[in-house]
Amino acid sequence: MRNPNGYGSVVKQAGNRRRPFAVRKTKGWNEKGQPIYDTIGYYATKEEALIALAEYNKNPYDIDNSKITMAELYEKWSERAFQKMTPASISAHKMSFNKATSLHNMKYKEIKTYHMQEIVDLSGKHSNQAKVKNLFNHLDKIALEFDVVTKCYSSLITIDSAPETTKEPFTDEEVDKLWEIKEQAWVDSILVFLYSGFRISELLDLKTSNVDLVEGTMKGGIKTKAGKNRIVPIHSKVFELIELRFNENNKYLFSHKGKKLSTTTYYKLWNPIMKQLDMQHTVHETRHSGLD
Repeated sequence: MRNPNGYGSVVKQAGNRRRPFAVRKTKGWNEKGQPIYDTIGYYATKEEALIALAEYNKNPYDIDNSKITMAELYEKWSERAFQKMTPASISAHKMSFNKATSLHNMKYKEIKTYHMQEIVDLSGKHSNQAKVKNLFNHLDKIALEFDVVTKCYSSLITIDSAPETTKEPFTDEEVDKLWEIKEQAWVDSILVFLYSGFRISELLDLKTSNVDLVEGTMKGGIKTKAGKNRIVPIHSKVFELIELRFNENNKYLFSHKGKKLSTTTYYKLWNPIMKQLDMQHTVHETRHSGLD
């Protein structure tokens, strides 16, 4: 039976091909009156090709979008999404994208769960696997938006279980040791960590303009939507320490030579203090100490 005008056609290509059946639609005519085709895709059997043609006619999509590669889709997504992200989140997504180089030039509609899973499995520790899965989640959503795919294969990805945490909170005796040398450079930052609950990135990103000594509050936080710009009361025990930093009139409350600190630089200041006091804590362990 002949297909209706404008329906499209299935054509078997010459030669020994893995997917010899081409599905195509006429998009116009050249000056000689010959048809100009847009190819929807290539298929291993005629039956698959006819099903694809029927699906296309049931729910037409942009044929150019159907050919988009993972790298091209990432470019479209990141151009929009990165405007609303923190530098840390952007860095995490770029890292995840670089782990999937084997898929960059592959048509996104041909990427299935097992392709994604292989990248995730090779990404190393749990936190990296979670980041890679998160990127595929984002790409699947924009692929759905552009009618590139009809299913989110990333939803089927599995990642390793999170390792058990071995965080050691600061003891009362260790906190007392810090108070004994509070005048020493950068000990004040450790005490503020202990009494504020800020993460390292949150405290290092804290601008002096977001510290209100009159109200006794600090505004910060970046980890989640609910945590952004949250108001944190200044604990009475560290109020004076924060006031001294505030009066230095730097852009960031905890600045190094007047400039914002990176996490790497901060640990170069943190580690000697830990060694001096015979402690082996990470900054994150200040959040597990529960001081009041």
